[in-house]
Amino acid sequence: MKTYLGDRTIDGVIVTVNGAELPDYADVCQFTSAGFEWSYEGAAATQLAFALIYDVTGDAALAKRLSEPFMRDVTANFGNDWEMTESDVRAAMDQVQSEKT
Repeated sequence: MKTYLGDRTIDGVIVTVNGAELPDYADVCQFTSAGFEWSYEGAAATQLAFALIYDVTGDAALAKRLSEPFMRDVTANFGNDWEMTESDVRAAMDQVQSEKT
């Protein structure tokens, strides 16, 4: 089971998956070149949403389709520090998909 952690530090933001840095997957889909951010609605929070979904599913089309609503419902609402498991990401994806229908 993957665990994702986000932390805002004096040196910037850090997002990890099981202790290793989470790639931004900008080579798959790029919303911004600025990396990750959260706690607001914007491109960097969308990039984080995409990366979380893509890392869990491996499905670029699904991650791209869900990244904006996932950002609005999830990453835009993170505090300075946050934690999500793979199961949490999947549950949030299910919620976002049910809201779209």
